Amino acid sequence: MASVSMVPSIRRLDETVVNRIAAGEVVQRPANALKEMLENSLDAKATNITVTVKDGGLKILQIQDNGIGIRREDLSLVCERFTTSKLTAFEDLMQIGTYGFRGEALASITHVAHLTITTRTADSKCAFRARYTDGRLREDPRPCAGNVGTQILVEDLFFNMAARRQALRSPAEEFNKISEVVSRYAIHNSSVGFTLKKQGEPAVYLRTPPRSSALDNIRTVFGAATAKELLQLTHEESSLKLSVSGYISGVNFAAKKSTMLLFINHRLVESTALRKALEQVYSSYLPRHAQPFIYLSLQMAPEMVDVNVHPTKNQVYFLHEDQIIELIQKKVDSLLVGTSAARTFYTQTLLPGASSAPPAADLPPAKAAARPQQTVRTSHRDQKLDTFVRQAAAAGAGDGENGAAAAAGAAPQSVRPVELSSVLSLREEVERGCHSGLRRLLAEHSLVGVVTAQLSLVQHQTRLYLVNHRRLAEQLFYQICLYQFGALGLLQLEESPPVRELALLGLEQKDAGWTEEDGPKEELADCVCQVLQRHADMLDDYFSIQVDGQGRLRALPLLLDHYEPPIAALPGFLTRLATEVDWETERQCLHDICREIARFYSWTPATDGAVGEPARLQLERALLPAVKEQLLPTGRWADDGTVLQVADLPDLYKVFERC
Repeated sequence: MASVSMVPSIRRLDETVVNRIAAGEVVQRPANALKEMLENSLDAKATNITVTVKDGGLKILQIQDNGIGIRREDLSLVCERFTTSKLTAFEDLMQIGTYGFRGEALASITHVAHLTITTRTADSKCAFRARYTDGRLREDPRPCAGNVGTQILVEDLFFNMAARRQALRSPAEEFNKISEVVSRYAIHNSSVGFTLKKQGEPAVYLRTPPRSSALDNIRTVFGAATAKELLQLTHEESSLKLSVSGYISGVNFAAKKSTMLLFINHRLVESTALRKALEQVYSSYLPRHAQPFIYLSLQMAPEMVDVNVHPTKNQVYFLHEDQIIELIQKKVDSLLVGTSAARTFYTQTLLPGASSAPPAADLPPAKAAARPQQTVRTSHRDQKLDTFVRQAAAAGAGDGENGAAAAAGAAPQSVRPVELSSVLSLREEVERGCHSGLRRLLAEHSLVGVVTAQLSLVQHQTRLYLVNHRRLAEQLFYQICLYQFGALGLLQLEESPPVRELALLGLEQKDAGWTEEDGPKEELADCVCQVLQRHADMLDDYFSIQVDGQGRLRALPLLLDHYEPPIAALPGFLTRLATEVDWETERQCLHDICREIARFYSWTPATDGAVGEPARLQLERALLPAVKEQLLPTGRWADDGTVLQVADLPDLYKVFERC
C-alpha cells in the first residue's frame, strides 16, 4: 500500500496559469483574435472598420472602427474576465442578440499579447488610451487625440507561448486566414465598410464600401465570374420561426474548392451536417471534383439557438436541426432543378486549329474538342519524394521510368472563358508566329521512331526529317498552359514534399548557377518557399500548382493525358519558378510561369543515349500524337535545326541510278 506521503495533494492553480489556459482556448491564432474584435466593433454599431496587419497578425493586429466607443470609466473593466455589457442574468443568454456576451475575448488576448485601446465616445472631448497586461491596466488611461470610435492594437501575439507561436503556420498563411474572416463578415454585413491592409504597404488588400450589398461584396471578394453564376435563395418557415436567405452557385459554376459561408443569427459558424447535406445535393448536378459556392444566412428565434457551446463561438446548437437541414436541402434542390435546363457549356479548343494559323488550304484541322479536367493521384512506390528525387537525379533518370500511377479519370468539365487581356495577347502572339509549312508537316507526319532522348525521326510525303521533340514538347506545353489557363487538371501528390528541401536540391544542381555571392543556400531555399507560398492562391487558381501553408507541394498541373512530368527535374523547376519569374508585371509573370512549366514538363537528361521503354511509350502514345494534332509551330524551327530534313526519296533514287 502506497504511503500517504506519495499521494499528490490537490491545490488551486495560480490565477495567471488559469487565465493563460483559458486564453489558449479562446485565441487559437490571430484570425480568432480578429474575429472577436470584429464582432465587438459590429456590436458597437460601427459603419466603417479598418484592419491593419503585420507578419500575419503575430507582430501587429490592429482594428479601428467608428462605433459608439468605450466610456472612460469602463476602461478599467473592459479587459477583465467575465465583464460584459450584454448580460446581467443567465436567463438573458436565451435572448442574446449580440455577438459577444461572455467577456472573455479581450481578457484572453491580454494574457498572450500586449494590448492597447484608444477610444472616444461622442460626448467626450478627447480620446483615452489604455494599455493592458494579464487583464489589468498597466497604468491609468491617458487623454489623447482621437476620433469617435475604438482602436484596438494587439502586439506580439503569443510572445509568452513559444510552443503555440511555433505551431502556427507561416505569416502568409495566417494573413490568408485573417483575410478569410474579414471577407466573410464583409459579405454578411454589407452595410458596413471593411478595409484590410498590411502595415507598410501602400496598397489596400481588400476594401468593401459601406451601404453595399451582399452580392456586390461577393463580386469584390470572389470575382465577377463567381457572382454572375449565383442564384438568390429566400425562404421563410413560420412553423420553425425560421428565415433563410443567401446566394448559391448554379449548375454552370464549378470550383476546385468548396466555399461555404454560414451565418446563424448573424454569427459566423460552421455546420458539418449542413455542409455535407448540400454537397450531396450538388453531387447530382456538378461534375466529379467540382465544388459549389454557398452563402447562407439563417435567422431563428434566439431561444432556439445555444451559442455558448464553444470558446471561439464558431459552433452553435439549434433546435429542429434535422428538419431545418432537410428544408434547406429541398429548397436548394428546387433552385438547381429550375436552372439545369438552361445549363451553359463553355467549350474551347485545347489549342487553336489550322484555321488560326496562316492560310493552308490542304492542312487538316486540329482537334476541336474541349479537354476534360482530370484529377490524377501519383504514387511514388512507398518512397518519399525527396528521397526519390535524389535517387532519380543521381541515376540521371528523367524519362518517366519511375513515374506516377495511371490516371484516375474524372468527368468532363467545361473550360471557363478567359477575360485577362494579357493571356489573350499571349495567345495571339502564338497564333501570329505559326508557320503554315511546319504546321502542315507536323499535322501530316508519320513517326518512324524515337532516336534519342531528344530526337525522333518522322516522315512527311517523300521526305525524312529529324525533329527535336524536346523543343516541340516545350512549345506544346507552353501553349497548353495558355489555352487551358485556369482550367488545368491536377496531379495530386500522395506524399507532399517540403518545397524548401526541394529548393535545396535544386540549388545543388550544376545548372542552377549558384555561387557564394548569391548567399547561403539555406537562405535562398527559404526565399523560394516564401515566394511560392506568397503566390500560392494564384498558382493554384491559374496553373493547378498547390503549395500549402506549411510549405509543402500538394499538386502539379496535368497538361497531357498519360504523360507524366520528369520528377528528377522538380527541384530545379521550383527553384526557377521562384527566382526566374517576373512577379510584378502581369503579362510577363504569366508568360514566365507558362515557360517554366513547359521547360519542366519537357525536360530530358543531357544525353543522346538510348531511351528507356516507358519514356519511348510516352513519346509515341502521348506527346507526338498531341504535337501532330494540336501544336502551332514557330517559324524559327525551320532554320535552327529543330526540324531538319535528312533524306528525300527522289534524290535517293538519283543516287541509286548513278550507282
